[in-house]
Amino acid sequence: MIAVLVKDFMTPNPEVVTPDITVPEAAQIMKKGGFRRLPVVKEGRVVGIVTDRDLKEAMPSDATSLSIWELNYLISKLTVGEIMTRDPITVSDTLPLQAAAKLMLEHKVGGLPVVHEGRLVGIVTITDVLKAFLQREAELLVGAETNPQG
Repeated sequence: MIAVLVKDFMTPNPEVVTPDITVPEAAQIMKKGGFRRLPVVKEGRVVGIVTDRDLKEAMPSDATSLSIWELNYLISKLTVGEIMTRDPITVSDTLPLQAAAKLMLEHKVGGLPVVHEGRLVGIVTITDVLKAFLQREAELLVGAETNPQG
């Protein structure tokens, strides 16, 4: 059996942000692209990751005593670098997908930046793992139908 590698199911060349981009700008990129996480890159290297949850947690509570203008001003100055998860777990594009899935499960994360020789080349998510699983199941079913035993 041939090992399924991360590069076979990752999203190549994902949308990225830099640490100096503001939280509202990152939120807009995520919303527009339908993403739940963005790798944070500086000079081609992964320095962090920011998720939709990070962005939501950075937003002020409804119980705040600040005015809407004060809130908007403060949020407009907050950068991704201030709220991102620094030095996230990354995986090689040649790692077996099963090993990447195990890392996501162990660390309770939904996605991992994928690197090749230190440079970001993709992102692999739980959704990618599920797609691989379903594809494998479909291949097994087709194989069982074309090679009936008995």
